[in-house]
Amino acid sequence: MPLANRITPANISEREQVMPLLSSIRVKTNSPGRPRKRVKVLAADEGYDSKDLRAALRKRGIRPQLPKRVRKTKRNLGRPIKMSVPRFQMERCFAWFQRKYRRLVVRWERISACFNAFISLATIHIWINRILLLG
Repeated sequence: MPLANRITPANISEREQVMPLLSSIRVKTNSPGRPRKRVKVLAADEGYDSKDLRAALRKRGIRPQLPKRVRKTKRNLGRPIKMSVPRFQMERCFAWFQRKYRRLVVRWERISACFNAFISLATIHIWINRILLLG
């Protein structure tokens, strides 16, 4: 389920956008007090693997669940480490956007405020459908 959205140009590194995106997350709990501001685990694909990002996540108390990049020139020594990353959750969210919200995939909107509004509406719609199906 999408917790936060961030719109960036296509020529900006995604790795640099992880920390601002994580700072915009607010998780509402049923307990009194202010909402939680951090998640426990961050799962992503190999493109986000870097020492700086791993260190920044650990400093915030977030466990990075990122598979290591495998270089083709390097020979793997020993038994391969199997790491299960729940990537299906991210792919499922992208599939929802592609199936129900074609306007977001093609990006017909040129104005970023309009595009951001459509992404927010799609996220709200996904959450409402999810709550109605569970409840």
